[in-house]
Amino acid sequence: MPDRVERTAPTYQVLVDDIKALGVEQVFGLMSDDTAVFATALDSAGIRFYGARHENNAVAMAEGFSYATGGLGVAVIGRGPATANGLHASTYASRAGSRVLIISGDAATSSGQANGIGPDYKSFSAQSVLAAAGIRTFTATSPATARGALADAAAAALQGGAAALLLPVNVQLDDMVLDSGAASPSPKRERPPQAPQPQAIEAAAALLRQSRKPVILAGLGAHRAGAKAALEQLADRTGALLATSARGKDMFRGHPCNLGIVGSFSHSAARRMIDQADCVLVFGAGLNLLTMSFGHSLPKVPLIQVDSDRSHIGRWHPADVAVVGDARLAARALLDALPPGSNAERPFRSEETLGLLAKFDIAKDFEPASTPRTVDPRALGVALEKLLPANRNLVYDAGNFLGIVPYLSVPDPGRFKLTSDFASIGLGFGTALGVAKARPDETTVLVIGDGGFLMTMGELETVVREDLPLVIVLMNDCAYGAELHFLKMRDLPVAKSVFPDVDYAPIAEAFGFQAATIRTLDDLHKMAPMLKKPDGPLFLDCKLNAAVAAPFMSEFHEFETRRH
Repeated sequence: MPDRVERTAPTYQVLVDDIKALGVEQVFGLMSDDTAVFATALDSAGIRFYGARHENNAVAMAEGFSYATGGLGVAVIGRGPATANGLHASTYASRAGSRVLIISGDAATSSGQANGIGPDYKSFSAQSVLAAAGIRTFTATSPATARGALADAAAAALQGGAAALLLPVNVQLDDMVLDSGAASPSPKRERPPQAPQPQAIEAAAALLRQSRKPVILAGLGAHRAGAKAALEQLADRTGALLATSARGKDMFRGHPCNLGIVGSFSHSAARRMIDQADCVLVFGAGLNLLTMSFGHSLPKVPLIQVDSDRSHIGRWHPADVAVVGDARLAARALLDALPPGSNAERPFRSEETLGLLAKFDIAKDFEPASTPRTVDPRALGVALEKLLPANRNLVYDAGNFLGIVPYLSVPDPGRFKLTSDFASIGLGFGTALGVAKARPDETTVLVIGDGGFLMTMGELETVVREDLPLVIVLMNDCAYGAELHFLKMRDLPVAKSVFPDVDYAPIAEAFGFQAATIRTLDDLHKMAPMLKKPDGPLFLDCKLNAAVAAPFMSEFHEFETRRH
């Protein structure tokens, strides 16, 4: 009998085929000499490679794509300095809980020789550093283990949160013996939603039966569970008002009992009504420091918290009743436990309350503070609300300009993206590129400060090269705005937080954007035709009055003062 001939193939090609088997149709990255062959093979296999100008932005692109699709976002970057460059966004992706797989090159596995040519200028203990950052990391130590490492890394990423796969250069290029019994990684099977325990529902219903002024607070988790209709029915049944966390923004937009965002982004009418609540029901919201206004947004009344993850309940704020389960199923169960008429007194549904909410206009909730050469960021938000396409995605970098959040709406919470999970600036641009790629038929708007923009402005070229539909609203206060107000509130010199008034519009034009400098609302209204139906990438350098502080700045100052 003739000897059996082993079939072999380059390891990188086998891994490319396995990635394609996962249903991945695009990856984001910045190729290096140690991943160039792998990246080219991906593109040749029909998996489109979208190249960024910095590894940090490549990883953020994958995170934005994953956020927008709910699927796996894949970033391919190099080893050593490239992995270090991407660490910021990798940590952000991990904390954001998005399904992101970061594939990095790695140093060749040891040849066993005592001496070799050196030094290795790219030497970097990626496994140790990534693990220290909380990122689950897997290494293909040989061709024989490569498919298993990829499968494990993909499975970890699909559970939520970033995972990294390290591919040593020599392992990628070595031949793999093809074993017909080796299985390629398979797409994640979604778990069915978890129904809450009847005892927990009854405990929550008992509180609600006694409540005269309940408030329902929903977060992004409630939106993802498809709980909107059930929560609106529960509010109508119990006489509750409706509100959201920042990440659940505009879930109840248009409902007559909608209070908008609870916490640091609340408007005055919401704060006034929430202070009167005698019970709060929280569905799929984490109750972080901004939702809680650093401890001041909710009255000290019974709180019912519903979440599919038991560890999230009571994590940041105590819960009196815990309901573990899917938000939509929990809301339906509460409806069954509370037949019509369970709440006879319904003060929050009085003509007075409904009239107050109907007449409330957020545009009149502040006194505009524009100057002859700068605009009030709140007034800018009110104007952009009317000028931008209604079917839009909003992606925010971080900074003092986040005070604009309440003034710009989105169709649903899945089109609103904050990038502050690592409490840093500079992640918005890459994330917005990923969202724009995922939703090419919708307008994606990046709202970014001048500090974050200067960190990432090289991606202007990526927008044009990859033909991504993006509107950039540069919130340019010529300062590190948050630090400016941080120093002001402490009566300290602010000079080092202030920068020259640079006009960035001509720079964007040089990359191929339509661009304009906005110093007044009249300047903005001249751009109305382009904003209504953007034709290609659009860039607005909006000069802000730096004296306007976001509400959360004073809350943060008071919190820090209280702690010390």
